[in-house]
Amino acid sequence: MQNDSARQELAPRGILRVGLNLSNFLLINRGTPPGVHEGIVPDLAKALASELGVGLQFVPFASPGLLGDAVDQDQWDVAFMADEPARAKTVAFSPAYLEIQASYLVPAGSPLESVEQVDRPGVRIAAMASGAYTLYLQRTLAHAELVLTGTIDESFEAFAAQGLEALSGLRTRLIADQAKLPGSTILPGCFTSVQQAIGCSRRLSAAPLYLADFAERMRASGAVQAAIDRHRVVGVNVAPAKA
Repeated sequence: MQNDSARQELAPRGILRVGLNLSNFLLINRGTPPGVHEGIVPDLAKALASELGVGLQFVPFASPGLLGDAVDQDQWDVAFMADEPARAKTVAFSPAYLEIQASYLVPAGSPLESVEQVDRPGVRIAAMASGAYTLYLQRTLAHAELVLTGTIDESFEAFAAQGLEALSGLRTRLIADQAKLPGSTILPGCFTSVQQAIGCSRRLSAAPLYLADFAERMRASGAVQAAIDRHRVVGVNVAPAKA
């Protein structure tokens, strides 16, 4: 696909500003020196900037909500983030290149044995506000109550300290949290798979088409799987081809 128009829209000053959700530890490695960003998303961002023939600047955000809210504030040009209907009013999303399963952690002795049993009266679920899986739960839960927190760490703290019935989260993070709470169990299956995509402002015209093509080529060529393997990330999968 011709990328001249997309380059002009995305990086008119010759620098592609890529928004990063630092709370997504599966896609952005933790423990790197300040200002250094490594992982699946940084790898794909570097490939994108290289293909456009422009420089690259990472713009970090502490949460997905802050990243999404900044779309029309001229803080980033492209963002690697979850494709969520609540954000689609302002963000044009590419097809998903990767997906991450979300499930629940329940305490020892819990009567809950499946994700389907969680949505019932009296069940309180700890969840990080503005997370893609939380937005899904806000749309779909009919009976259970969400206890919203500002960060993933605070979600676990609320779950443990308040004796909540369930903790929602990405499966890999739940595995780490399970180790901190003896007797706790991760429910089998998942309540949703968070679709990770590439987004830009809906105000742009050529860029969304270009990013859709780029995401599909990265998925189909094996570049996404190679990044997963290179960073040894467990709990994520290459997204299936879009029908």
